[in-house]
Amino acid sequence: MSKVLVISASDSEIETMKEAVKVLDEFGVANELTISSAHRSPERTTKLVADFYQQGGKIIICGAGLAAHLAGVVAAHFPLPVIGIPLGSGPLKGQDALLATLQMPSGIPVATVGIDNAKNAGLLAVQILATSDQQLEQKMVEYKKKLADGVEEKAKKLSNG
Repeated sequence: MSKVLVISASDSEIETMKEAVKVLDEFGVANELTISSAHRSPERTTKLVADFYQQGGKIIICGAGLAAHLAGVVAAHFPLPVIGIPLGSGPLKGQDALLATLQMPSGIPVATVGIDNAKNAGLLAVQILATSDQQLEQKMVEYKKKLADGVEEKAKKLSNG
């Protein structure tokens, strides 16, 4: 059973969305990637969300560009965390998607990461799940330590350069 459902609003953005999947896979979090649109396939979207919740799913990550209503529609139908990824498509390069994803009405929260930052969406999902999973929490602690070690190595190279 998947703990995280990753929904891309379009197949043209699937490569960006796969970055979230890579993170989830790296941490051993069961996940599923699919395509659905709040506008072009609203019935599919609401059915996916309902089925995922009934099967015990915990978090949904949504990526959409332009008007970016996908995360909001999902959050309206899903009682657990929804993470939105504004995608940088269209003439405004994701600025419209960023605002649409951020500016949710009261009572319908959507956690929002940066434009095209599916990696951070995956990491946020892991962090949320780690609040009730000690093994996952330890993996996150180790991941953060590797990040810090990487900075130390770069600083050392710079000072020795």
